[in-house]
Amino acid sequence: MTAPADEPSATPAPPYYAVIFTSVRHERPGDGYAELAARMVDLARRQPGFLGVESAREGGLGITVSYWSSLDAIAAWKAHAEHADAQRRGRGSLYARFRVRICRVERETVFPNPGGSAP
Repeated sequence: MTAPADEPSATPAPPYYAVIFTSVRHERPGDGYAELAARMVDLARRQPGFLGVESAREGGLGITVSYWSSLDAIAAWKAHAEHADAQRRGRGSLYARFRVRICRVERETVFPNPGGSAP
């Protein structure tokens, strides 16, 4: 389940899991970051249990939230060989700092209600 880049992810009814990746980048033009980030999103979308992704960056601060069906799906993605290589590259040269949070989504509110319309 994914949505266009300018729309929130269309996730199933809870519960499911969210991985919140908050980062501050080193600003190094030509470092290949955009290509690597796009590759990771493309690869994640093909992983079992992937539900969607949302990402925003302003200045050096970025937040990416990916949604997963289970903790096992998250662990498998973390261990994926190409993703593990990207993580090493991120720690080595792309990020000044980052934080990863894993949360269980218990409920969600959607506006406007699917099938309805905004007032």
